[in-house]
Amino acid sequence: MHVLHVVGARPNFMKVAPVMAALGRRLGIKQTLVHTGQHYEVKMSEIFFRQLGIAEPDVNLEVGSASHAVQTARLMDRFEPVVLDRHPDLVLVYGDVNSTLAAALVCTKLFIPVGHVEAGLRSFDRRMPEEINRVLTDQIADLLFTPSADGDENLVHEGRPKEKVHRVGNVMIDTLVRLLPMASVANSPAVSKPYALITLHRPSNVDDPSILKRIIEALEGISRQLPVLFPIHPRTRQRLVQCGLKVPSNGRLQVLDPVGYLEFLALQRQATVVITDSGGIQEETTYLGVPCLTIRESTERPVTVTLGTNILVGQDMDRLHAEVERILTGGPKRGQVPPLWDGKTSERIADVIAAWGSSD
Repeated sequence: MHVLHVVGARPNFMKVAPVMAALGRRLGIKQTLVHTGQHYEVKMSEIFFRQLGIAEPDVNLEVGSASHAVQTARLMDRFEPVVLDRHPDLVLVYGDVNSTLAAALVCTKLFIPVGHVEAGLRSFDRRMPEEINRVLTDQIADLLFTPSADGDENLVHEGRPKEKVHRVGNVMIDTLVRLLPMASVANSPAVSKPYALITLHRPSNVDDPSILKRIIEALEGISRQLPVLFPIHPRTRQRLVQCGLKVPSNGRLQVLDPVGYLEFLALQRQATVVITDSGGIQEETTYLGVPCLTIRESTERPVTVTLGTNILVGQDMDRLHAEVERILTGGPKRGQVPPLWDGKTSERIADVIAAWGSSD
């Protein structure tokens, strides 16, 4: 059986690494890795391949950045010849980026089975392009690998056959569990505790100058209470320049270049609080037991709120300040690790694929 993996953005890399390793331990499975190049900046892409132990991609489509329509069209145009040439029995797509949907659409038109790793997640906010990618990919995928019970429920509610849905757990936690011991000695930036760790890149937060300005002002205010580390996403840096905004240089709000996975994991596990708009970081902080404040009105990972350490604060900066104050005064939210987030998700995925392949 020939399994072709499609990745295109940093969160995909953490998910594909353990799945490829698990399938590699099965006899008779050939694998091909296609990197679409959706994230192409070295610190956002190549360094993750090195740290995660992923071999060089067999194919790099090098699509680069563009509008959603242009990027998706470019992805489909460049991916179709690869599929026709490689003849995979199954194509695995990951997460909710444009590469995920584009690859799934190409395969469906060519009658090639698709498996979706991280299926069933829903924010129920159609203003998020990722939500559209998730919903459409799940409608055309043949194998649906969900991380939690809410994913199963969403898919069944949307009419997907139960036999196609496989609750396997959170594959990104497999990578976290494997690399966490190394993160304790990683070359992370020299910092002293306590500190807040910030990530920010969602269009809803960084594309509107007035909203971005309010968030930066809030971070500057929080830095008066405890130091703030801000590894800045290239997209966010670009928006700051375009909007004529500057991050205040008060010595306690430290802007960093993007860091590798191990460095960021080391920063996360030691943080007093993580403030983010990233989906994956909501999951990682829940596993690590670190308080997480999410600058979004909704999340496609509700289990991080119901069971984990995550709190949605939306774009209410007064609430953000209040939650930080609560954490600093000894009242952080306590959470627990959701079921099947045990570092063995990739093995369960490999088991399902092996059984599926042998039944054909």
